[in-house]
Amino acid sequence: MDKQTHSFQAEVKQILHLVTHSLYSNKEIFLRELVSNASDACDKLRFEALDHPQLFEDQPDLQVRVSFDAQARTVTISDNGIGLSAEEAIAHLGTIAKSGTREFMAKLEGDQKKDANLIGQFGVGFYSGFIVADRITVESRRAGLPAEQGVRWSSEGTGDFEVETITKPGRGTDVILHLREGEDEFLKTWRLKSTIAKYSDHISLPILMRKEEWDADKAEQVLKDEWEPVNKASALWTRSKSDITQAEYDAFYQQISYDTEPPLAFTHNRVEGRSEYTQLLYIPAKAPFDLWNRDKRGGVKLYVKRVFIMDDAEALMPVYLRFVKGVIDSADLPLNVSRELLQESRDVKAIREGSTKRVLSMLESLANSEDAAERDKYARFWTDFGQVLKEGVGEDHANQERLLKLLRFASTHADTGVSFADYVSRMKEGQEAIYYITADSLSAARNSPQLEIFRKKGIEVLLLTERVDEWMLSHLYEFEGKPLQSVAKGAVDLGKLQDEDEKKKAEEAAEQFKPMLERLKTALEGRAKDVRVTTRLVDSPACVVVEEGDISGHLARMLKQAGQTAPVSLPTLEVNPDHALVKKLGAIEGEDARFGDLAQVLFDQALLAEGGVLEDPAAYVRRVNALLLG
Repeated sequence: MDKQTHSFQAEVKQILHLVTHSLYSNKEIFLRELVSNASDACDKLRFEALDHPQLFEDQPDLQVRVSFDAQARTVTISDNGIGLSAEEAIAHLGTIAKSGTREFMAKLEGDQKKDANLIGQFGVGFYSGFIVADRITVESRRAGLPAEQGVRWSSEGTGDFEVETITKPGRGTDVILHLREGEDEFLKTWRLKSTIAKYSDHISLPILMRKEEWDADKAEQVLKDEWEPVNKASALWTRSKSDITQAEYDAFYQQISYDTEPPLAFTHNRVEGRSEYTQLLYIPAKAPFDLWNRDKRGGVKLYVKRVFIMDDAEALMPVYLRFVKGVIDSADLPLNVSRELLQESRDVKAIREGSTKRVLSMLESLANSEDAAERDKYARFWTDFGQVLKEGVGEDHANQERLLKLLRFASTHADTGVSFADYVSRMKEGQEAIYYITADSLSAARNSPQLEIFRKKGIEVLLLTERVDEWMLSHLYEFEGKPLQSVAKGAVDLGKLQDEDEKKKAEEAAEQFKPMLERLKTALEGRAKDVRVTTRLVDSPACVVVEEGDISGHLARMLKQAGQTAPVSLPTLEVNPDHALVKKLGAIEGEDARFGDLAQVLFDQALLAEGGVLEDPAAYVRRVNALLLG
């Protein structure tokens, strides 16, 4: 066939400029696409040769070769796969997303379809070569055709392409990229090797390049005629778990995460069903420095049929599990035309849900293990990643119940490691709620006056001191039917835990101190919403609480620290009728100015004990000094 000129399909003319200049965010991806296509061509030959072994000709070993010619400024990707006939070159290389794979798949029937799922899709990968090349030449011969029926296809990626018949002794395809000016970086062995290692290391076929050695006479690196594999040609996650050692698992984790330590735990599974994929997921031993950056991309690498697609497949793992590292290799996922973005679909959702549950199962195994060493691992995990896991309580309602069982807190009974289940098992007879308090620090929480009655009665209270806790509590109302109740909100109601004598005594005190309470309300107008007698205090004279539904003082302070406006909400002052200071206050008669000063000091002290900040600390100091002198 003499040289013929053909026009690209209309869609190619419209989209080729977009593909070569806008579609790919990373130039080096062209090599991933072309190597992937070469691998696909070899897979097709292997499949067809099951029925027609003669197609192997005299080359039974399938391989991909990558080479470059610095003088000619070309990069060549060669394979000895199925190849193209002249008709196929015209039809497939002139049409977007039509490499012949679709037609090939359509011909398969019956049980062959399952095997054919191993064969990759071509898509528009071929045209990515124009990212770095101003002309592409393809020389190919289809397996089974004589050498004289080879074909050369060439184009500058504009409106036309040329096709002519050539003699090609070996079957398969050579894609020759004539590089644009400024793309000389791809004429270096190290650049091509590093790109192949990054994107195509796990392709099952050997990818070969010519050896390069230092020539002392020429004082430069020189290419040899000997070829060597530059990929490992084996995906660890595709091997049977029984064939992989712990050392290999650890080494692979360190390779993909750049961590210097082995992982805390990992899970390796193959999932079959409507969505087929393999997952190899790791939990790091220590938190990375950017753990608190919620905009940070995830740590899961996505492969499709062992071909690397992206480093940070955030759509496959929820944000609160952003610390998880690993690999997910799907049999087939819907990608956009550049293969760089995942399209949200039922398959993506199924993989995300399955992977999330697998990570939670891994954590549950550590947390509930009978082996003390495994439980210690979970304690270490919680120290580094517990605050991030709490984010999931509000973000992942489907798994909220499982997450609640993984949470750990400090309490009035233990400094660390208290689970909701532990707390419930220690609840007093007649106790109906899970009590908690939020504070800026463990010391502030443990010494809060609001805990005094609970400590006296031996009732455990959870101490929540992390910034995420207030946000988490806005999404958390109960655990296994037991409501969560803040000890710093509303009037204290211990229900069955409070005997009738205590209730009667409180009612009598409220009546007895009624005139003083009215005077306190007047003195604290604009600072306190209400003043009342309480039974929650044992040793302290007063405390401040907020009403149910109002934001806590702790949350209000965090909002202000973050530069946000906190809703205005006045606290309620609760006083201890048995305390000497409160009795002294009640003994002050008439319009004595000391009452007002003492009322303000009492309120300020209660505010300080709760962790609050005084708006006028100088006035507080003056009042205290005056009372000391008086």
